[in-house]
Amino acid sequence: MSEKIESHGLATSDSDSGRITPRDTFDTKGTKSQADVIAESVDTDRDLSDNPFSDPDIAAHYAALYEKSQYECRHVFDPTLAWSAEEEKKLVRKLDWHVCLWACTMFFALQVDRGNLSQAVSDNMLEQLNLTTNDFNHGNTIFLISFLCAEVPSQLVSKKLGPDRWIPTQMTLWSIVAMCQVALSGKASFYTCRALLGILEGGFIPDLVLWLSYFYTSRELPIRLSFFWTALDVTGIITSLLAFALLHLDGVHGLAGWRWLFLIEGIITLSVGIAAFFLMPASAVQTKTRFRPKGWFTDREVGIVVNRIYALGLIAYIPQSPPGTYLTLTLRELGFSKFTTNLLTIPNAVFGIITLLGITRLSEAVRERTFIAMIQPLWTLPCIITLRVWKGALVKPWPTYALMTVLLSYPYCHAILVGWTSRNSNSVRTRSISAAVYNMCVQLGNIISANIYQTEDKPLYHKGNTHLIIINVLVILLFLFTKAYYVMRNRFREKKWNALTAEEREQYRATTTDKGNKRLDFRFAH
Repeated sequence: MSEKIESHGLATSDSDSGRITPRDTFDTKGTKSQADVIAESVDTDRDLSDNPFSDPDIAAHYAALYEKSQYECRHVFDPTLAWSAEEEKKLVRKLDWHVCLWACTMFFALQVDRGNLSQAVSDNMLEQLNLTTNDFNHGNTIFLISFLCAEVPSQLVSKKLGPDRWIPTQMTLWSIVAMCQVALSGKASFYTCRALLGILEGGFIPDLVLWLSYFYTSRELPIRLSFFWTALDVTGIITSLLAFALLHLDGVHGLAGWRWLFLIEGIITLSVGIAAFFLMPASAVQTKTRFRPKGWFTDREVGIVVNRIYALGLIAYIPQSPPGTYLTLTLRELGFSKFTTNLLTIPNAVFGIITLLGITRLSEAVRERTFIAMIQPLWTLPCIITLRVWKGALVKPWPTYALMTVLLSYPYCHAILVGWTSRNSNSVRTRSISAAVYNMCVQLGNIISANIYQTEDKPLYHKGNTHLIIINVLVILLFLFTKAYYVMRNRFREKKWNALTAEEREQYRATTTDKGNKRLDFRFAH
């Protein structure tokens, strides 16, 4: 059924063409239903053969499958439902306002508490706590290991409680821990807070991505994920400006500037977490509550929403991660003040937003994942090579800063890879697990990257940059291998599928026990 039957197993939009098929179908007696008249009035030039449910046997089969699998929203499934392209466009805008924007806001809250350590060390936090840069690395490693270990348990809790309850709970708890960092006293308390933050934040991203997939089709999801990860760069800009202001509170009421940073930014994320309890519905059919009696959608819009709807992760983000993590420390070593340092982190975040959105839209426009995502390592490789051989790293601060800015303005391919993972899962049953496994691979990569720059290798980190060059080349080779692998798998399945008669294909669809991307009629995106 290709990618049309997904997003709770119910989406039926033509994700490759972007065209929405009218629900022109036949009733069980073989006569045309009223949907025919509606479909013809909606858009008569659409190809009705694109609708996977135009065959009543197929529609009946999937209706039974959804009921057996106990899919959420299955009671709204209606293969005869028809709508216009303009009607759907208007609905997607509403989804963007209510769903995507709030997802970005929650991701902003996550990134504030994940990323403000970089602003804190631009102050004298390490010196006041008697920590070395290796201790800083170990704290990041503890956080990432805790984050990784919490991924699957968090998914299980989310499944039990529902993401609309668990995600706000997570946010509230980690915000409290984040605020408690105001009382850090040394290595032990630093490591403890890093561990608690990792445990409480683990699982948040795949949970939120899965929640987004309840509302968007596979063609729409990567673009929304690009907005999602744009929030990361926007957060960097906002927190850099906040750090510039908050670090000026140094000495107020006897607290260091970095302590005020943790306290006030923790309060900000706590407010977002509390608001999430009220603004995050479980699904499109559950937006009506006591405080929102009219909900977000009409009954008809609910029907439209429901009916339309790993190795790369390990090493793809390692090459640029250590320079990004050490950016504020590097700028301080170059002689910039703590205030100027935080302002200087803004340009690469702005350029990063532009390149992220550009690469994601380009991927969807040309319907190509591998080669477009590979632009990221092709961008970073020459920059890291230059960083490795650069002789003026400590005596020429502005040229060094310019090189770091170009490197960290790379086109982030994360949104493409997450959407790719979701697309190639082809079922809700596997999508939540694949999202968690992919994110776990990303966190493993982050653990590796957190330990590439070592104290004994400072200040130029020649050995660390050499390792980054090697990994960057491996990323490029892995992208090429992935492309070849999926092309080969698709050709093998196509050969077997074409060998079947039309009757054998229908028999397979009706009786197969293959699930998700194991189906013979499924084709991997690449």
